[in-house]
Amino acid sequence: MKAMLTVFRDELRRIFALRPVFSVLVIGSAFYAVFYPQPYLNEALRNVPIAVVDGDGTPASRELARRIDATSDIAVTMVLPDVASAEREVFARKIFGILAIPKNFERDLLHGRASPIALYADASYFLLYQRVAGGVAAVAQTLGAEIEAARLIGIGVDPALASAASDPMQLTAVPLFNPQGGYATYVLPGAFIIILHQILLMGVGLLGTLPGADPSENATDDPPPGPFATVVGKMLAYLLLEAIILPLYLIALPYLYGLPRLGGVIPILIFAVPFVLSVSGLGLVVAAIFKNPLSVQLVLAAIGLPFFYLAGFGWPTEVIPPTVHVVSLLVPSTSAINGFTRLAQLGAPLADVRGEFLLLWGLTLLYGGIAWILEVRRRRVASVPSWPASD
Repeated sequence: MKAMLTVFRDELRRIFALRPVFSVLVIGSAFYAVFYPQPYLNEALRNVPIAVVDGDGTPASRELARRIDATSDIAVTMVLPDVASAEREVFARKIFGILAIPKNFERDLLHGRASPIALYADASYFLLYQRVAGGVAAVAQTLGAEIEAARLIGIGVDPALASAASDPMQLTAVPLFNPQGGYATYVLPGAFIIILHQILLMGVGLLGTLPGADPSENATDDPPPGPFATVVGKMLAYLLLEAIILPLYLIALPYLYGLPRLGGVIPILIFAVPFVLSVSGLGLVVAAIFKNPLSVQLVLAAIGLPFFYLAGFGWPTEVIPPTVHVVSLLVPSTSAINGFTRLAQLGAPLADVRGEFLLLWGLTLLYGGIAWILEVRRRRVASVPSWPASD
């Protein structure tokens, strides 16, 4: 126990003494906490600019354009004479959609005939496309139902029956766990886990490769700590550091940025223990394999983006090949994102994430065991005397 506490103390000291490690683990964590959420503060796209090409010029066509402009999602910034001129504005990136209203639009509606409108939306940016297409479709459906109901009432149908006939199945959409339907509420909780994962992984990797990583190098009268005490003492030091950083990301930042959070603090902190330990164990393995600070940085920087997509929130897990998904479970962030999201945003109890919880403990034992084996092997190699080369 004394040896373990010695490693624990020395590792904490090295975190704050080694400038590259301090920059990654402490300054990097603070930097990302302040600046990463800034682009997402508006939550949702609003007032996406489009152009209207009104080929009818009737009260009905102008009412359609007015209602579309009145939505929070779309702004009609141009009314142009033809589609060709509107296309030029799309290519100039001044607008992101064209609504073409055909000639005889109002006449066909009043006669009960279909009067299709055309929407050309820029799908190169899918969020813009969804906003434009969804906003126009909702307005067109509502206006069409009103016109049909007015036509039926005009020919003597009871108003209640006319309204039911024009819109027989009304839909009320309730966005659960994301009331604003915002992108920040969706992406930030998972992104915070990826940030914590990568910062801790890189920090542990640097600590294991910078000079002074071997506790046996300390010039003291006490015997050097064994491999098990070395691995466990280091992992506990990282756990203590993350006990300060992780609540900042998972509890304080969601509160500061107004992200919905239904879960309690205690389940989140309990679930965080195996997450931090498993990432720490993986970092020790990375350090033992690559043995060079530059190699650690290059490798972890290269695999950061794949980790993001393998986690299953940037791209749905259901469409990831099963073999790739199984491999992704070896990365602690995959299980951690699913577990933390359900605990914090959905308010699930800890029992509902027992699978992810146990998997993270399994990864802790796996990577901790590998780190212990590599530490034993390294000491055996270091203890073998080097024979002088023969002449």
